[in-house]
Amino acid sequence: MTNIEIKIQNGFEQLSNAEKNAARYFLNNTNSIFDKPIAVLAKESNTTQAAWVRFCKSLGFKGLKDLKKSFFSQVQTAASEDTGESYTEYSDISGYKSVEEISSNVMQSGIRAVTDTVKLIDNEDMKRAAQIIMNAHCVKLFGISASALVAEDFYYKLLRIGKNACFCADSHMQLSYAANISNTDAAVIISHSGTTTEIVEMLHSIKKRRAASIAVTKFSKKNPLNRADIILHTSAPEIYKRSGAMSSRIAQLTVIDILFSTIAHQNYNHVRTHLEQSYQSCFKHKRKV
Repeated sequence: MTNIEIKIQNGFEQLSNAEKNAARYFLNNTNSIFDKPIAVLAKESNTTQAAWVRFCKSLGFKGLKDLKKSFFSQVQTAASEDTGESYTEYSDISGYKSVEEISSNVMQSGIRAVTDTVKLIDNEDMKRAAQIIMNAHCVKLFGISASALVAEDFYYKLLRIGKNACFCADSHMQLSYAANISNTDAAVIISHSGTTTEIVEMLHSIKKRRAASIAVTKFSKKNPLNRADIILHTSAPEIYKRSGAMSSRIAQLTVIDILFSTIAHQNYNHVRTHLEQSYQSCFKHKRKV
């Protein structure tokens, strides 16, 4: 599956009804999309040419020609790198007949979340995010509920390499240090939807204080976190009744691990020294077997 198809699936619910018609047609007719002009596409998808243009722009393209050119390139690349991967639809926790079926679905959903998320990674944005974090006086981390677990994981990683970082799972405390963040600090905001009220308020405070902001969130043209300086996209459509944020958490952890590894790569000697010191400080407390 291409980067463009992943973006369409993740941002589908935020499209207008007319744009959804274009999106459905695109996903169901990927093999023939190149040969048809916009007027034909509009007629066959029961929508308007204007809706097709808006649909293209929602994906970050100037228009249909730009979209087709990028999609053709991605299809060619995918064909040359074909690994025979199969895609499993995200599904709810109900309806399974056995633990084996549950285990298989959870595994496949996790694999897809990681695979699709990696395809959305923009290498230059990842490098810029890593540089911003290392240059910041303090890295302040934001995340609510399940996303707080991911923020805490990154917090621990940053502490291990001697980076000044700040995190508290309490949302009111996060609102407090968002309100007092310095323009020499960096903020990493983690949210699957980006629409949580507190998270939106935090980003507003961070922008007001002119601190650098990095968002880890799903692709969507209406995502409030699109106002962040750098956006690291995740892909993991969550099922409404699903028992907790499963795939989204895996996708977020994937981005954080890639970000941390990029930081380590860019600052290898510094990071290696701190990691070794951190390891030695804890090693003596391990029980001898």
